Amino acid sequence: MTQPRGPQAPTSPDTGAASHRQRAPRAVRVAVLTVSDTRTPETDESGAYLRAELQAAGHEVVAYRVVRDDAVEIRSALVPFTREATVVLCSGGTGITGRDVTVPVVESLITKPIPGFGELFRMLSYQQVGGAAMLSRAVAGLVRGAVVFAMPGSLNAVKTAWDGILKDEIGHLAYEIERQAQPGVLPGVTSAVPVATPPAPGTGGGVATGIGRHRKGGRDE
Repeated sequence: MTQPRGPQAPTSPDTGAASHRQRAPRAVRVAVLTVSDTRTPETDESGAYLRAELQAAGHEVVAYRVVRDDAVEIRSALVPFTREATVVLCSGGTGITGRDVTVPVVESLITKPIPGFGELFRMLSYQQVGGAAMLSRAVAGLVRGAVVFAMPGSLNAVKTAWDGILKDEIGHLAYEIERQAQPGVLPGVTSAVPVATPPAPGTGGGVATGIGRHRKGGRDE
């Protein structure tokens, strides 16, 4: 009597991170943003390092900018960057001082968080600096049609993020994003939920439609 066979491991080449990496684009459009009150494009070692590594890996750096630790300036740079690039690498402003505002700005734009980036970054940092790694609030997530990574601004921290995480995964991330029309956003669905209102007297009931965010060119504004 033939015994029933148990579940078989998937063999399709379409499954697994390895096959996705094989299909990933070799050149990804990347924007680099440095947040600092003291650095300039001439003294920004972290930004220069990221741009050099990206170009050496065959990626295209489509935008680069240095802005102050100011929420308005950070947002004003990030929003257009997410239109121009598939991946945005942001360094600086992730600490716990009063001037560190990068994280709340990025989190306010994220439609789908990627908590694993911060977890991996702090794990790698712990191996280097011990418990001080908990002070890092590195964060990542999908914003519009791009993925944004925010990491500490020191050169050592940027090297940790690039060598330990980003270098081998940027193409994979681009593949995941490009095979979805708008990651983190359901087509045709606004961010607001329709709100039921009490029926007007004598009307027998009714529902008022919710008001979503204005959309321009298929993306939330």
